[in-house]
Amino acid sequence: MTHTPAHEAGAGLSPPLWQQLQACAKALRHVRQGRNHVQALAVVSPAMRPAAQALLFAVLRQWGCTLAVQKALVQRAPPAAVDDLLCIGLALALPANQAMYPMHTLVNQLVEAAKRDPSTRAQAAFINACVRRFDRERATWLKRCESQLSARWNHPDWWVKAVQQDHPMHWQAVLSASQQAAPMAVRVNRRQHSADALQALWQSQGVASDRCGPDGLVLQQPQAVHALPGFEQGWFSVQDPGAQMAAPLLLTGLQPSDGPRLRVLDACAAPGGKTAHLLELADVDLLAIDVEEARCQRVRENLQRLQLKAEVRCADAARPVDWWDGRSWDAILLDAPCTASGIVRRHPDIPWLRRQTDMATLADTQKRLLQALWPSLRRGGRLLYCTCSLFRAEGEWQIQSFLVNNSDAVCMPSPGHLLPGLAASGGAVSDNLPGEHDGFFYALLEKQ
Repeated sequence: MTHTPAHEAGAGLSPPLWQQLQACAKALRHVRQGRNHVQALAVVSPAMRPAAQALLFAVLRQWGCTLAVQKALVQRAPPAAVDDLLCIGLALALPANQAMYPMHTLVNQLVEAAKRDPSTRAQAAFINACVRRFDRERATWLKRCESQLSARWNHPDWWVKAVQQDHPMHWQAVLSASQQAAPMAVRVNRRQHSADALQALWQSQGVASDRCGPDGLVLQQPQAVHALPGFEQGWFSVQDPGAQMAAPLLLTGLQPSDGPRLRVLDACAAPGGKTAHLLELADVDLLAIDVEEARCQRVRENLQRLQLKAEVRCADAARPVDWWDGRSWDAILLDAPCTASGIVRRHPDIPWLRRQTDMATLADTQKRLLQALWPSLRRGGRLLYCTCSLFRAEGEWQIQSFLVNNSDAVCMPSPGHLLPGLAASGGAVSDNLPGEHDGFFYALLEKQ
C-alpha cells in the first residue's frame, strides 16, 4: 500500500495526511470500544475510507507493541481522543511502519490533526513531545517492551499461548504471517469466464496476476474490486485460495441418491462465497441458510451478480425442526461460526476484539451445529466441516470428539489445519493445496 506524502496532498492526489490521521483516530476509537473494523470505518466519510483503512490496519498490525510503548512512555493515560492520536503516531513510528512516512512529516501532521480538533487541541504539544521522545530513544523503549508476548507478537498473550500450544512447530511463522497483509485473490466464475481468459484480459489492461488452483487468480497488487473488469458482470468473486478448496472438496465424486441433481445444504452461508462456488461447479438444488436476514440478503445479492440461483432462507441451522422438510441431503457444507483466527491478515482487529472465553463458547456452537445437522444427511452423503480458525479446539479436536460420539461417521481424506502462508499440518491431500492461503480447517465426513 502506497501513501501520499502530506506535501503532495494539495495536488489532489489524496486528502492531507492530518485529515487521514483524524479519520483513522475516529475509526480506532470504535474498534477500542468493541466494534469490528467494518463498523468502525462506517463512521468515516466514503471518500476518506480507503486511506483511513490503510492507516487503521497498519496500526492494528502493531497494536500489541504500540500499547506496550504507550504504557511505558506515558505515566497517566490521557483522554481517549488524545490517546487514539498518540497511539496512531507511535504505531506509525514503529520499525514495521517507518517506511510509510518520513518522521518529520508524521509528527508535523499528527500535531496538525490534534490542533484542528477541539477535543485534542490542548494536548497537541503533549502528543508532539511523546512521539518525538520515542523517536529519539527508540531502542530503549523497544528493548523495554520486547519481553512482553503481546508486544513481541502483536497478539494478546492468551492468543500467542494458544497458537504455541496448538502448533508448537510453526507458531512463530503463523504469528509472523498474521501480521502481514494478505494478497488479493479471486475465484473466476467458470459459468461466465475462464481463468486464463480473464487473466489475459486483465493483463492487457495493466492488472498482473498469477494462477492459483483451477479457477483462482492472485493479483500482484491489490485493486479496488469494483474497478476490475468483469466484476459487475459476475465474472469473478474475491475469495482466498484456501476458501476456494471447500466446494470441490465437498462435491468431487459425489453422486445424487435420488433424481438427477444433488440436494445440497449450505448451513451457515453468508456472505455467500462458498455458496456461489458450489453453484458454479455443478447443477445442484441448493438451500442456503443463515441466522440473520441482513446476511441472507447479502447472499442473494452476490448470487444475483454472479447470475446464479439458490433458495436462500433466514433460519437457525441448529434448529432443523424450523426449516427442514425431512428429505435427506446428499451434501452439507457447514462453515461454522468461529474465532476467525485464521483470517487475521485480512482482519487485524480480530485478535483485539476476541476474548479468551470466546473459543469455548464458539466450540460449543460448532458442536451443536454438527449434532443438529448430521441426522439430515443421507447414508453415503457427505458433510464438510470447516472453520477459518487456527485453533484445534475449533478444528481437529472438534472432529475427533464428533467421530467418537457418532459411529456412522467416517473422516475422508481432508486437509486438516491449513496455516496462513504454510502447507497443511496434517491430512491426506496436501499435494493439492494452494501455496498461499489464510488459516482454515477442513474435515470431510461421510455417513456410512
